[in-house]
Amino acid sequence: MASVLTDSRGFATTGSQTQTLEPRKSRKRSSSLLGAEIPGDTSAPAISTSRSPAARQASKSRRRKLSKQRQDGQMIPGPENFFLWYKEMSYRHTWVNPLIAMLVIIGCYLPNPTRSNWAHDFIFVAYPLEEKGPNGEQLYSKGLGDGKFLFFYTLFFTFTREFIMQRILYPLSQKLLPKSTRRNKSTIARFLEQAYTAVYFSVFGPLGLYVMSQTPGLWFFNTTPYWSTHPNIIHTGIFKAYYLLQWSYWLQQAIVLVLMLEKPRKDFKELVIHHIVTVALITLSWRFHFTYIGLSVFITHDISDFFLATSKVFNYIDSPITGPYFVVFIFSWVYLRHYHNLWILWSVFYELPYVGEYYLDWDEPHYKCGLAKLVISTLLSALQLVNIFWLYCVLRVAYRYVFKAELADVRSEDEGGEEDDDVGFDDDDTKTPTLEETPKIQLNGEALASPIDGQATGFGNHKPNGIHKRA
Repeated sequence: MASVLTDSRGFATTGSQTQTLEPRKSRKRSSSLLGAEIPGDTSAPAISTSRSPAARQASKSRRRKLSKQRQDGQMIPGPENFFLWYKEMSYRHTWVNPLIAMLVIIGCYLPNPTRSNWAHDFIFVAYPLEEKGPNGEQLYSKGLGDGKFLFFYTLFFTFTREFIMQRILYPLSQKLLPKSTRRNKSTIARFLEQAYTAVYFSVFGPLGLYVMSQTPGLWFFNTTPYWSTHPNIIHTGIFKAYYLLQWSYWLQQAIVLVLMLEKPRKDFKELVIHHIVTVALITLSWRFHFTYIGLSVFITHDISDFFLATSKVFNYIDSPITGPYFVVFIFSWVYLRHYHNLWILWSVFYELPYVGEYYLDWDEPHYKCGLAKLVISTLLSALQLVNIFWLYCVLRVAYRYVFKAELADVRSEDEGGEEDDDVGFDDDDTKTPTLEETPKIQLNGEALASPIDGQATGFGNHKPNGIHKRA
C-alpha cells in the first residue's frame, strides 16, 4: 500500500513530493448577507447579552460548587448556600428578579383594587380629572406620582425583554439562524436583541400613529399644534399611557447601556449619545409640556426602528429578501428620520416664536420662549447629526453589497467566533464539553491521547520534524 504523508500544515504528500493546495479563489456573492452589521439605535444590549468575562467566570465557579453539592447528596440548597443558588439562578434567568418585584406590587394592589391603594398609581396612570374630553373620554393631568408608573413599567420592560428573548426568541434562533452561526454567541445575542426590538416597535409604531390620529390637529405630522396648544398638560388616558410607556422603555434601555460591561461595539459612542439625547428629549418635553412634538419624534423613530430591526433579523437568518427589504428600510429611514425630522426642526426655528404667545412664566406655567427654542433645537440637531452619521454607515453597507463582488461576512468588528458557552439560557445540555469533561479512550486499561491534544488517537506516529505517517 502506498504511504501517504501529511506535514504539520495539513498538506498531503506522496513520497517526497508535496501536493500544495491552490489558494481559494474569490467567491461571488451567493448569499443575501449584507456583509456588515447594519448600524442604528436598535443595538442596545439586554442584560443577558451584555455580560463581562468576569461575570461568566463567576457563574462557572458557582455552577461547580452547586454541582459538587449535588454529588455530595445535597440536592436542596441549605440556608448557607441558598444565596449562591439564587444568585446563579437569577444570573441565568434574568427575567426572574423584575418579575418578583412586579408581583410584589401587584400583590399589594389586588386586596384593595381602588385608587385609594398606594400601589394603584404604579400600575395605572394617575391624576384623573373630573372633566371629560370632547368625545367623553377620561382626561388626565401630570404630577410627581407619574414616577411610580415609570418605575413599574421599567421593571415590566426589563422582564418582558429578558423573558421573550430567553424563552421564545432563543429557541426560534436555533431554527432560523444558519447552522454555521447557531452556536456563535455574538450572532445569537444580536439576533435576539433585534428580534425583540422588532416585536416592540411593531406594537408601538402603529400605536403612536393611532394616538396621533386621536389627537386634534396633529395628523399627519402637522407642526402648528406643537406650539398653538402649548402647554400640553392635560391628555387622554391613551396619550398619557403611551408617552409614559415609551419613557419607561427608553429608560430601561439607557440603564442597561450604562451598566454594560461587555466590549463596546464600534458605534458605541454614537449609541450612547443617541440614548442620552432621547431620554433628555422625553424628560424635558414631559416636564415642560411639549408632548405633541415629542409624539411626532417618537413615531418617526419607532417606525424606522421597526424596519431597521427587521432588516437586521433578515440579514442574520440569511433571508432571500434581505436585499430588497434593505432598500425599503433605507427609504423609511430617510423619509422619517430626515425628511420629517428636518421639518420638525424647521418648525422650531420658524413657528415656535410666532405661533401663539412667546414668553416664559414659571408659575403659570408657560415655557414657549427663547430658552425652549435653544434647548429643543440643540437636542433635535444632535439627534439629527447622529442619524446622519448612521445614514452614512448604512449607505456604505449598501454600496458594498451592490458593487463588491466578494462577500465578507464580518458583521461588526467585535463579533467574533466565540462559541455560545453562556448567553443566559438553559443550554447546559448542549454545551461543548471542556477538556476535563472529554471522555477518555482506553486500550487495555491505559488511556490513549485525546484527539483534542492534536494527535490522531491510535493511528499516527508523531515525527520530530512535524511529519505524520499513516499506512
